[in-house]
Amino acid sequence: GVSAVGAKIVTVFPRNASTGLPTHLGLVLLLDATNGVPLAIIDATSITAIRTAAVSAVATDALAREDAQVCAIIGTGVQAAVHVAAMLAVRPIRSIRIVSRDLARAERLSVDLAARFTCEFEPAKTVERAVRGADIACTVTNSATPVLRGEWLSAGTHINAVGASLSDARELDAAAVAKSRLYCDSRVSMLAESGDFLLARAEGAIDDSHIVGELGDVLLGIAPARRNADEITLFKSLGLGIEDIAAARYVYDRAVEQGMGTRVLMGGELRGA
Repeated sequence: GVSAVGAKIVTVFPRNASTGLPTHLGLVLLLDATNGVPLAIIDATSITAIRTAAVSAVATDALAREDAQVCAIIGTGVQAAVHVAAMLAVRPIRSIRIVSRDLARAERLSVDLAARFTCEFEPAKTVERAVRGADIACTVTNSATPVLRGEWLSAGTHINAVGASLSDARELDAAAVAKSRLYCDSRVSMLAESGDFLLARAEGAIDDSHIVGELGDVLLGIAPARRNADEITLFKSLGLGIEDIAAARYVYDRAVEQGMGTRVLMGGELRGA
């Protein structure tokens, strides 16, 4: 396999959402795994968006019903469009409902996406309207309080909860978490950082045993995936550094193949210049 070593520096400025700038900004430094020579400096905003949606696609492919056709995208920020592409890559989606606190944003995004993809796009006036009857729901907001409630979920829905990444912030209420089979990218991170899990546990709706397993364990066959068509599955995404570095390595390799990027001398190369 391909080896990769690197580091990511990222800043989070939630108020950027109102200025048009991404809320997450930063850089990924990719190093040669053999000798440590710097290989590339890559925009972390793009890498974060790509790898987050890619992991949601892996989770959806492992946990969602094979015949899932209706998807709800809750949020219209950076993660919305990449999650649309990710969901279309793994399931036969025919209809996608887009919802935002600002209906006009949902309408504009729906028009933009309809020009890029062949499925139907519907701007929804409320999260409830978007989620009821959906086979897949992706929460990609910057909200610290629940936007998705358990009472709106239909049997068989798969949820990718992406937005909240702090212990005091959540996108799902306790009922939504409690009625779902819960999966994570990292159990350690879930127990320390996920408000979706921690706040539901604090309210007595669940305990630690509610975590079915990590996504990696599902892929390895160690943890069970979906058992029937009626189960509600929930993947809580918090992000792992290895995802950023793997994505950066992929981007770097494709850039080298296609002769893209700007070449500069860095690290050990300068000594021989």
